[in-house]
Amino acid sequence: MQGESPPGRESPGPARLTFVVSEEEAGGRVDSALAEFAGLSRSQARRWIDEGRVRLDQKNCRPSQRVRAGTVLEAVPRSPRPSPLIPEAIPLAVLHEDSDLIVVDKPAGLVVHPAPGHPGGTLVNALLHHCGDLAGVGGVLRPGIVHRLDRGTSGVLVAAKTDEAHRALAAQFQAHSIEREYRALVRGVPGTDSGRIDRPVGRHPRDRKRMSVRSRTPREAHTHWRVRRRFPISGQAWLEVRPETGRTHQIRVHLASVGMPIVGDPVYGRARVRGTHLDRPALHAARLGFVHPRTGEPMSFEAPLPADLTRLLAELESVG
Repeated sequence: MQGESPPGRESPGPARLTFVVSEEEAGGRVDSALAEFAGLSRSQARRWIDEGRVRLDQKNCRPSQRVRAGTVLEAVPRSPRPSPLIPEAIPLAVLHEDSDLIVVDKPAGLVVHPAPGHPGGTLVNALLHHCGDLAGVGGVLRPGIVHRLDRGTSGVLVAAKTDEAHRALAAQFQAHSIEREYRALVRGVPGTDSGRIDRPVGRHPRDRKRMSVRSRTPREAHTHWRVRRRFPISGQAWLEVRPETGRTHQIRVHLASVGMPIVGDPVYGRARVRGTHLDRPALHAARLGFVHPRTGEPMSFEAPLPADLTRLLAELESVG
């Protein structure tokens, strides 16, 4: 691209990103691996590759090329562009903030970043108003975003305020070293107190908006769960869930695949539970733990259970 040096030349622009492909990621496509490593969308990753910004073992590569374990993937990010997003004064529940990052308690119903159908009114718009400026590594439409929570999911979410923090946090998510703990109300009463779900997750073979354990292009996924409370009269259970990997819709897909769909989930759940007044999946990101990207200090944050789930649990407790 004119005015920017391709990989392999000195450039005053953004620093080169270097990643080593793990055993778990081996066999995947270059564009998918780059998107995961650098916090990009697949289309952004393909553009970087087409622009000659990406090398695989110091050679040019194609988006569809497969990666092997130990392969070195290098990329030179695009120079940051002015964001077209408009800051919006949307209230934020801030759990922690410093010069590198911000941790918030996202309410259910708030979309994380702009997308088709949601050009504004998102968490990103709120963060731009609150922080003033955010990291550009994640792309101009999702600055600072390192990970996402579904629109209907509430709870802890961290965003980066610098490019360095974005890369460091993204690397922790990629390495699955982030500690994540969720709460979920599910249909079904497990006969055991805990379990682990090891089922690859990928795009649904017929519905591209959904994920499935029967995908033609699955990726390894692991989820641990533990029963915190059983409600045998209503046929439901309150679970503690710890995803080991971070695939799209992983918890919702995994729990539904073993006969425990999340209450209120319109995509992977079943018919609405009688007497349950909930207009979103009963899923809450209760805790998030990571290493601070600059200081190296272990940090952990918790988000209290929101009012709708607190009320629902109280109703279930009242009937035994």
